[in-house]
Amino acid sequence: MKVLMVCLGNICRSPLAEGILRHKFGLHQIRGLVDSAGTAAYHAGERPDPRSAEIARKHGIDLSGQRARQFRTQDFDRFDRIYAMDQSNLRDILSLARNEADRKKAGLILNMAHPGSNLEVPDPYYGGDEGFSRVYKLLDHACDGIVAAASSGLKEHPKP
Repeated sequence: MKVLMVCLGNICRSPLAEGILRHKFGLHQIRGLVDSAGTAAYHAGERPDPRSAEIARKHGIDLSGQRARQFRTQDFDRFDRIYAMDQSNLRDILSLARNEADRKKAGLILNMAHPGSNLEVPDPYYGGDEGFSRVYKLLDHACDGIVAAASSGLKEHPKP
């Protein structure tokens, strides 16, 4: 399974989601590729936000090898699932979709924890450490859903 996590700048939420899922894939011996991207190129080439790196480190996850990059149309070809952190980023992803097959690959990540809820992962960038801790918990729970789906061979996102 090849999974892409997407937020706006690719320095807070999506790198954290990438790190969590990569860690869980390793624990559950799931073969796959996990990456992250941003819908904007504001931070291309930068490391994850230090606060995301710190909360990940507290949970035994290393984000130091990650660098921000922008989402591109070719990502539809490279990945089986594309998880957006919020509605705005999902709209930006879908605006680049070339066909229905591309559109079916994209969904909101929290639907993997709360099917059909269409909840959003809040952007913790302007918040304090508690915001990053909350985002970690939300993403950790959603990544458990992705692991369960990968283990069961789920072919599509839960319907909204």
